[in-house]
Amino acid sequence: MSLLWTSEALVAAMDGRPLGPMPEGISGISIDSRSLQPGDAFFAIKGEVMDGHDFATAAIKAGAGVLVVAEGKLPSLGRLTAPIIVVEDVLVALEKLGVAARARSQAKIIAVTGSAGKTTTKEALRHVLSAVGKVHASAQSFNNHWGVPLTLARMPEDCDYAVFEIGMNHPDEIRPLVKMVRPHVAIVTIIAAAHLGFFRNLDEIAKAKAEIFEGLEREGAAVLNRDDARFKLLDKMAHAAGVEHVYGFGENARSTFKLTKCELHADHSDIAARIGGHDMIARIGAPGRHMVQNVLAVLGAAQLVGADLDKVAIALNDLSAERGRGKRHVLRHPGGSSHPGGQITLIDESYNANPASMGAAMALLNATPVTGEGRRIAVLGDMLELGEHSAKLHAALADLIVGTGTQTVFLGGPEMRALVEALPEDIKTEYRAGVEELKPVLLAALKPGDVVMIKSSKGIGFAKLVDAVLGKYPAETTTSKLT
Repeated sequence: MSLLWTSEALVAAMDGRPLGPMPEGISGISIDSRSLQPGDAFFAIKGEVMDGHDFATAAIKAGAGVLVVAEGKLPSLGRLTAPIIVVEDVLVALEKLGVAARARSQAKIIAVTGSAGKTTTKEALRHVLSAVGKVHASAQSFNNHWGVPLTLARMPEDCDYAVFEIGMNHPDEIRPLVKMVRPHVAIVTIIAAAHLGFFRNLDEIAKAKAEIFEGLEREGAAVLNRDDARFKLLDKMAHAAGVEHVYGFGENARSTFKLTKCELHADHSDIAARIGGHDMIARIGAPGRHMVQNVLAVLGAAQLVGADLDKVAIALNDLSAERGRGKRHVLRHPGGSSHPGGQITLIDESYNANPASMGAAMALLNATPVTGEGRRIAVLGDMLELGEHSAKLHAALADLIVGTGTQTVFLGGPEMRALVEALPEDIKTEYRAGVEELKPVLLAALKPGDVVMIKSSKGIGFAKLVDAVLGKYPAETTTSKLT
């Protein structure tokens, strides 16, 4: 078992008080007893709904090497059979451990934020940098006040690169997190109407994202979307934060990481780009113009941390996606007397949604060919956290649908009523209040040759629709595309 932390270093970093004989060290860190691996340290974090102290016994049964618990909870825990490290506050202890992990690391650190594309860009960086060294990166979307310190604390001492996703939905959330991460490169993917319910306008969102510049290492670099309308504002704020090296990516002629040619295909893209003076061509094994934009940021960051761009370009060929972020499933439809059997293609975009990512997903759907008498079907659920702008922004999605190859739309959620009213009669539209009402209607409607894209904010639960389709139709083949 390779040790992530020795017990001595673990106790010292957290200013903890050990109880019982300590193991030599721990092999990992967990905050969830259900996914804990033998030898992990279990941090009993108190969340908004759950308190980790209630799962101390479950963590021991799962093989926890040591428990990290709060002093105030100790009397209520009774006799525990595992070693314990007592701290004042478990989340604060995790933060201290994260800071200690950053202090001991020699890795090149990249942090990613933005209104859309954070996880995609983070995963693409993880993928391509793995071709040139040992990489540590955030799991899933661990980008908040506990996810970032947890990712830091899990960072191996010997990794060459580390990639962190940093999110927010209010001002002053990125600032403390990026000061723990202290990246060498900070990427802002795009500024769009996400979390607009908590901000007056897009400029305020840009200013909140700009907090990422405040944690950059000395001589660090900011990588900004030169094609974004908020580039000038972000550039100004980066310099105001003391960042001397600010680079743009995109098609803009003044971009340091510039797209010079792009051919979009149904299942990949071919690009030519000039990356800081280095001309290169690459095939991106994932479709979509938005993916091309993210890759420009990836290539720029890779060059800035000294990665071999030729190896990085080769690695771009086989990017893969996670569930809910553009993963494609080719499924077998048995058909019937009027519709002979064939394939249907499912594009799973069910993890998150805002106006910018909706546009990217609809473009992806419209670029995907159907077969036979198949249709392009958009299954759209509410975009959350848009506040007073919600009705207007949902209605505006009609512009993404009218005049395209998508003529069949299934809608669910209270906010999507605004889109129902905005769509013309020639778009075949089915609306239901929520997931459970929509599920049987969608399943009954699918025919051989169809391409169906499912997208909503996570809280609407459209992942259940994805599961329902996968449950009804067997996989022909499965291809993973990062979008």
